[in-house]
Amino acid sequence: MQVLERPPIPVVVQQHAEESAHLRHVRSVLVRAPHVRLRHLRRLDDRIAAHLDGLAVAGNYGTALCLAALERTGTGEVFALAIRLIDARDQRGLARLIALAAALPEAHRGLLSAFGWVSAAQLQGVVQPLLASADAHGRALGLGACRLHRVDPGAVLVQALDPAAPPVLRSAALRAACELGRTDLLPHVLAALRDPDPQLACEAAVCACLLGDRAEALAALQDSAATQEDARALLLLAVQPERGREFVRRLAKAGADDAARKRMVIAACGLLGDLQFVPWLVACMDDDVLARIAGESFSLLTGADLAALDLERKPPERVPGGPTEDPDDDNVALDPDESLPWPDRARVERWWHAQAATLQAHARCFMGGPPTREHCGAVLREGFQRQRGVAARLLCLQAPGTALFPLAAPAWRQQRMLAG
Repeated sequence: MQVLERPPIPVVVQQHAEESAHLRHVRSVLVRAPHVRLRHLRRLDDRIAAHLDGLAVAGNYGTALCLAALERTGTGEVFALAIRLIDARDQRGLARLIALAAALPEAHRGLLSAFGWVSAAQLQGVVQPLLASADAHGRALGLGACRLHRVDPGAVLVQALDPAAPPVLRSAALRAACELGRTDLLPHVLAALRDPDPQLACEAAVCACLLGDRAEALAALQDSAATQEDARALLLLAVQPERGREFVRRLAKAGADDAARKRMVIAACGLLGDLQFVPWLVACMDDDVLARIAGESFSLLTGADLAALDLERKPPERVPGGPTEDPDDDNVALDPDESLPWPDRARVERWWHAQAATLQAHARCFMGGPPTREHCGAVLREGFQRQRGVAARLLCLQAPGTALFPLAAPAWRQQRMLAG
């Protein structure tokens, strides 16, 4: 990027700095959103790239504004500054950010996000010293950068899985082994199932399952499924249908009058891929508290895009589950079903009766078809982010050793991978 010799326009460069940080915050929500497709993510990524280009053109002045924004030390602010420092090959500045990342989770996420954003070539001379670092946080960052670019970090990955390694390093190593498809490391991962840290043990169970283990890993996932959403989701994708149905029945029985447990059961029905649950899901669409998540599970099973097929209804006057404008209401949590369509039960029921015969031929149904490699690939290209996440995991479960598709990578990189 050529830097202009004339003085920068402060208000314009300030806008580039603020927007690049803000849009990075927005992106962290959209990569997990139920209404965002890859093409929508591409539009956002192009906007972020344009603001980063503006900072690059401003040269040192742009870097200074990004540095000043660190007073807030948010993920987006660290991301924008890290991109500038990587572009400028500023090793001293990067060393300061790496030290900050060891102390603040937001800085760690922002720096790792920047490593994933830039090309692998731009990280030459940056990642290798991190992998050789005596500091566990530095090595964890190096492993994270390799994972994000699907590059094998070599012997350091095996060393990081040692039971004596610090938890932050072992966690990074488990994620890297999982997403890189390193089936040769499965014995090391299985050993981590017995770790006294329950979060680390759960990460090991997820990793082992995706790497091909269907014995110890599934038992560990089932132990964590009641409290860990990630473990529960993977368990339902990996188990045989009958075992999955039994798990769903037990889940429903344990909390028949519990609204949170009902949500778990509804989500589980969609992940299990069993069309026998469809009539019950349709019935749940009459309940304003459960309607939208029931619609999402229905779509995950059948592939029906409720909005595109005009199977929606108007939302109720007061949407349940999210914050209100009442100053006396202490509920400030985000609506968990934000951006999901409101299904119209009558229309959905008519659509289902017209389509059921063609869909019921599949033993396991995912987005309206069997979860073949070709079908999952189509979902990765055209599905919503949550649906794409399921497709990526199904591909790994079907062929252990397959690298997990990087749903959070820059959209242009994802599009190149899917076109190849």
